[in-house]
Amino acid sequence: MKGIILAGGLGSRLAPLTRITNKHLLPVYDKPMIYYPIEALIKAGITDIMIVTGGNHAGDFLRLMGNGKDFGLKHLNYTYQEGEGGIADALSLAEYFADGEPVCVILGDNIIERNIVKAVRDFKEQKTGAKILLKEVPDPERFGVAQIEGDRLVSIVEKPKNPRSNLAVIGIYLYDGRVFDIVKTLKPSERGELEITDVNNAYVQDGTMTWEMLDGWWTDAGTFESLLRASVLVAQTGANNE
Repeated sequence: MKGIILAGGLGSRLAPLTRITNKHLLPVYDKPMIYYPIEALIKAGITDIMIVTGGNHAGDFLRLMGNGKDFGLKHLNYTYQEGEGGIADALSLAEYFADGEPVCVILGDNIIERNIVKAVRDFKEQKTGAKILLKEVPDPERFGVAQIEGDRLVSIVEKPKNPRSNLAVIGIYLYDGRVFDIVKTLKPSERGELEITDVNNAYVQDGTMTWEMLDGWWTDAGTFESLLRASVLVAQTGANNE
């Protein structure tokens, strides 16, 4: 299994900080934000990793991390997203890197308290389809929201005005090699982007999507409020713990 970290975008919600650097290089407590998804992948046994970045500061990633020596890696892969075509568009740039293998995709501003070892192991046993991780949140209208009936995931709605559950789809996704063919069938949303929720619903509709609840806390770090919350949580409890 290969790992893909999506770390593009302009980070406009964090301006003026992001006028001089990429959002994912901002500090979360004592480390750059991008370190946390890398460490989560490595802890799950995934060491063949690509970082998809973009914007005016993409070269800063190379200056910071090089080939991944500080993480014990022999190599880190990078690719560049032009513009802001959405999460699914960014994912499509990693098709040649994935080379038909299953992938674990993490949004670069997602930080978790514990790890994804069990989810990765379970997905390897699943062999085909996709798996998402869910977390109960107080503000589900900010996220893709999962509707569960019994044990079955029946739909995911992106940023609903009236959420039918409080189960947010966090930014960690496991896909088989079909994901890139699915992305090619997508049409841009009203935002003009290729949405990852549409990718996930394609797997839901063909009955090959599974889900698990994430243990421990989770937060994104894409706003000033969530960036502060992430730093406080890491300072108090650590991140990517066993």
